[in-house]
Formats: sequence, structure tokens, C-alpha cells
Amino acid sequence: MEYYVYRNGNPFGPYNLSDLTSLVKAGKVLKCDKLSSVSTATEDKEFVAVRDVLEDNNISVKVDNAGSLMSQLRHISKDLLFPKELKEKETWKSDTRLLVLACIGLFPLVAAYFVPSGWLSYYCIALYFSVVWWSFFNYMFKSPQVNAKTSVTIFFLMQAIVFVAWDALGLPNLNFFYGATNQDYPMLFQFIGFIFGVGFTEEFAKMLPLIWLVKKTKKPLVPQTLVFYGLISGLAFGVYEGVQYQMTENMKLDGSERFLMNIARLTSLPFIHAIWCAIGGFFISFAVLYPRYRKALWALALIIPAVLHGIYDTMCGNGLTAIFVALPLCVFCVGLLVHYLKNSGNYQNRLR
Repeated sequence: MEYYVYRNGNPFGPYNLSDLTSLVKAGKVLKCDKLSSVSTATEDKEFVAVRDVLEDNNISVKVDNAGSLMSQLRHISKDLLFPKELKEKETWKSDTRLLVLACIGLFPLVAAYFVPSGWLSYYCIALYFSVVWWSFFNYMFKSPQVNAKTSVTIFFLMQAIVFVAWDALGLPNLNFFYGATNQDYPMLFQFIGFIFGVGFTEEFAKMLPLIWLVKKTKKPLVPQTLVFYGLISGLAFGVYEGVQYQMTENMKLDGSERFLMNIARLTSLPFIHAIWCAIGGFFISFAVLYPRYRKALWALALIIPAVLHGIYDTMCGNGLTAIFVALPLCVFCVGLLVHYLKNSGNYQNRLR
């Protein structure tokens, strides 16, 4: 019986069993390659592995070695193993993937060696995770209007706002609703405190870079663009807050809990901050595109993220409510943002 060998969808052959055995022994055909007999009709073609055909015919084949270990290494050659091109600057300049891969993979190690411990080391790692998140957001949500320069501007503008308003001036403390966030108060009081104290304050601050952007832009920005920049603004707030928590509240935790919370403060929590701000960015875009409905749309841009933020903060303080309410709420927030983006056309039809 003769067979065709199929590799990557291409047929080779036909070969009889003797030829097939020789090819396997020479390493030209692999035992995992697929076979089809010549007699099989095209429309009823059945594939079997080479090893199965050999075993069915009681044929045992061992692939020949191409010489000793050293001779095989010499054949591969040191030029392939250690290419001279890596010593040349042009190689690194022409293939940006090399630089990106090296930077993403090695930055934490470089920071560990060269950045002094303390606030600066925390901030460097926060920037590292920000770049990782930016890469992910860029893949998932990027629109043709998005550019890296504006993304960087939004990011550091948001962090400057937080530094001035929170750290330098302490302006959020003027919001008396903050006093109701005490864990000893009834949950209703905490809801009020976290929604009107924390939620509205922080979500309004995260909106400021987006407001600046829509005021200065010279062309209409589509919803996906404002969603992306909202993600960047929320991310900037989240990682800055994460650094503050790592140096204060997280220091009070024991080893394992502290480790997990430090990771969460640079990953999941900045992510959910980004999602809330992106929801706000969605409505800001429509407020600009359809100014006749701007009052309602600007209100929604602040109210929806602030309420979601406040509910989350209220529920995440207790173990059970964190698991059964806060965590599902985060999933709901992600789904809500995706729903808004998928239905942006419906919003446009309604607001025209």
C-alpha cells in the first residue's frame, strides 16, 4: 500500500512502507506526520499518524543521529547560536521588538539594582505596571485617533493633579462626606460617605484630564478614543494611589497579605479605576458630540462611575461582601463598559 504524507496541509509522496521507513529513519518524515492512503477517495480521506501505520505493520524505526554531540553542535555553528548582529546597534534599532521585550522583561531587575529603596522604587515599579497595562489597553481599545504622546500627557497630568490636590493641598479633606466612611458607622452612612466623599471626588479628579483634552482638541473625538484616554487617566490615578497605599496602609499588614495587596495595588485596583474613568469618558464623548444633551451626559459621566466606585469601596471592607458583592460588581463594571462600546451606535441614533 502507498501513502501520501501531509504536512502543513501539503501532500508529499506517494511512498510505500519501505520508503516511509527510510524517510522516518533519516528524519525527513516525522512519526507525528499525518498519512492518507493513495486508495482513499478524496472526499472520504482519512488521516492517521505515521507511527500508527508503522506500529500496525510491526515496524520499529529509530531516527539516525547526525554524528556525535560535538559534531552536531559544530554543524549548527556558533554564528547561529551567538549571532554577530546582536553586537550591532542597527539590529536593535531596526527591530523594536527586541527593545520592547528586553525593557518589559528586565525593567524590574534594573530597578532593583539601580533605584534606591523607598518611594522612588515603588514609583518605578508602578510605572512598569502602567506600561504593561497601557500595552493591553492599546491592544483592546485603541482607536485611530489615539497617539502615544497624548496618552503620556494624560497619564502624567492626572498624576500631577493627584499630587497637588491630595498631597500638597489636601483638598479632598474639605469634602465633609469623607467623615462618613468610618467602618464603625452603619452601612447606610458608609454608602453616603464612599459615594459622595470618595466616589464623586476621585471620579471628578479623573475626569479633569479628559475635560482638558476635549477643550483643546481641534477635531471631534469618537467614543472609543475618550474611552481609551479614560482608561489611561484612571490607570494613572490608580497606580499613584497604589504607591501611597504601599508605603502606608500596606505596611501594617503581615507578610503574605502585604505581598498580595502590593500586587493588587498595581494590577487589579488600577484596572478597576481605569474602567470607571473609561465609563465616564464614554459619556463625555457623547456630551461633546451631541451638545443639546450635554447636561444629562455630563451628569452621567460623573454619577455612574462615582456610584459604582462608592458601592465597591463600601463593600470591599468586609470579607463576605467583598467576595459576594464587590468582586461581582467589578465584573459588572467591565461588562457595562463593553456594553456601552458595543451599543454606541444606538446612543448616536437616539441623540441625533
